[in-house]
Amino acid sequence: MGDKWSMGEWLVRAWEAGVFDEREQAVIAGRSEGRTLGEVGAALGLSRERVRQIQNRARKRLTEMADTIQGGWRETARAAGAGPAAPRETFAAALGVVDHVALEELLAAAGLDAPRTWAGPLRGWWSADPAALGNALRRLVDAAPFLGDDLGRAASQAGLPADLPLVWLLSHSGSRLALSPDGHWVRRKARGRDAAYLWLLEAGRPCRPDELLAPMAATTIAAVREALRRDDRFRQIRPEGTWALTEWTHLRASTYTTAVEAMVAVVTDSGPLSQARLFAKVTELYPVTPWRLKQCLLSDQLGETPDGLVDLVSRGARPFEEEEPAQPDTMAIEGEVLGVRISVNRDILRGSGVNVHTWLTWQLGLRRAPMSYTFTTPGDHSPLVVRRGTSSAQLSSLRRHALELEVVDGCVLAVLLRLDDNTARVGHGCAPDTCPARRERPQRRLR
Repeated sequence: MGDKWSMGEWLVRAWEAGVFDEREQAVIAGRSEGRTLGEVGAALGLSRERVRQIQNRARKRLTEMADTIQGGWRETARAAGAGPAAPRETFAAALGVVDHVALEELLAAAGLDAPRTWAGPLRGWWSADPAALGNALRRLVDAAPFLGDDLGRAASQAGLPADLPLVWLLSHSGSRLALSPDGHWVRRKARGRDAAYLWLLEAGRPCRPDELLAPMAATTIAAVREALRRDDRFRQIRPEGTWALTEWTHLRASTYTTAVEAMVAVVTDSGPLSQARLFAKVTELYPVTPWRLKQCLLSDQLGETPDGLVDLVSRGARPFEEEEPAQPDTMAIEGEVLGVRISVNRDILRGSGVNVHTWLTWQLGLRRAPMSYTFTTPGDHSPLVVRRGTSSAQLSSLRRHALELEVVDGCVLAVLLRLDDNTARVGHGCAPDTCPARRERPQRRLR
């Protein structure tokens, strides 16, 4: 059997060659779809126990084949499922086999299971620790509320996989989070007050109760006042009657255009300060989140004194450098080459800069802000520039590369950055059978 079938195809070939009869295949497929033993049995005219026996028999035969053809597959599967959740195709790639429904029986035999969530088992995903995904989701809930644009960052910090169907999970009726009218994520049991908190945070100023009617989805000003009065995150400013955040200890209008500008001004005027004292002073002048204040410390104007205080680099403080971020699945390094996979969207096709994970800038040594790294590109293309700001990292426009490669929305660009000669190449990174551009080309010819 091993001689006739390639290692990568044995699972599919076993399915197609009649190793499993039609009833066994129906049981395996039904269980993969999340149907209970009783539901599968009812469809086949069998008892629950008989369905269980058929599934166990097929699983035993499949594992015996795997033991013969592919030694060590259990350890490989468990290693691939060490995180909170991974899709079935991840295990297929790790085992070097074609992704197939029968693979789920092998994963179950290796001790893996579907991750448990408030929406039930997450079908098509597997983990060696089925409770880990639920724990990570609870960490995400504990971080709420947060702006819609911050969902990816919050999920990453909670330890959730990047390609998880997160919006679907969060939108489920069993979720403890809900989407506010403004498109932000709030706690379901405190959605109005959380929405008001985020609205005030974005506005950066006290607001009248009537301004909070829409974001809170409230019907009366009295309801707004009562809700905010019961939440210690808010305080009323008298005699104006406006509402502000309790964390805003001083409310005079800010004369600064950015949080970094405000922080540098405070350190310049006050001298070395502890982070806690500095953050409190800056928040008085320029109300932003603690997360944004921590980002400001990456400014090339700020640093740390020997006794741990924040001071100006120009006064001898040692510049802060961020810790190495977790490596995303879309980036890799091998020798002197950094590889980045970038999903094409309308912003890229319009010529906007491309936001990238800060792991890339960290690998390039851009650990303060503002800093940049320039790569030359073939032909008459403009250089490719990677920039690190205090709030984000960005790659210069890839529009011309995208046009020349004839990619479309949903395609993938592969960017290779060579560190030995500071050159860059941009290629089409889609798999041929899943490329959106290939699907569109026949339609264009028909027109």
